[in-house]
Amino acid sequence: MPSFDIVSEVNHVEIRNAVEQCNKEIANRFDFKGSDARVEINDKEKTLAAFADDEFKLRQLRDVLTGKLAKRGVDIRALEPGKLEPVSGNKIKETIKVHEGIEMERAKTLVKLIKDSKLKVQASIQGDAVRVSGAKKDNLQETIALVRKSVADFPLQFKNFRD
Repeated sequence: MPSFDIVSEVNHVEIRNAVEQCNKEIANRFDFKGSDARVEINDKEKTLAAFADDEFKLRQLRDVLTGKLAKRGVDIRALEPGKLEPVSGNKIKETIKVHEGIEMERAKTLVKLIKDSKLKVQASIQGDAVRVSGAKKDNLQETIALVRKSVADFPLQFKNFRD
């Protein structure tokens, strides 16, 4: 029976490369001379920490980071900016969470969307992915088109398409 998985993944190697490029550019920019602006990666918690002297420089740092991530093919919608926290002295920090996998609530809404579409496919939640199976490949392709059209606020990929 043909099937495919709907997943939400990010390429951690590309994120690391983008962060290194961002830190290099920030170190060489004239408007950041003498400031302690940088981005750090926490692989265990899947977060990025952006440090800067003030809110304006933090916004500039975030713009450079999102530009580098976009150039490397990382979907910006997978990032969730956190609140600004004061660090030692007058410096501030922002923790940016990197979403990976589909949360249970989003998975339930995806399954409901697919079932309400009256396509002849079955959708089931498999951990942090949604598996869709059906009798015909055409129905699966229609399901992919429906999900792409309906879900715009969250990055989704379609993997493991099997006949």
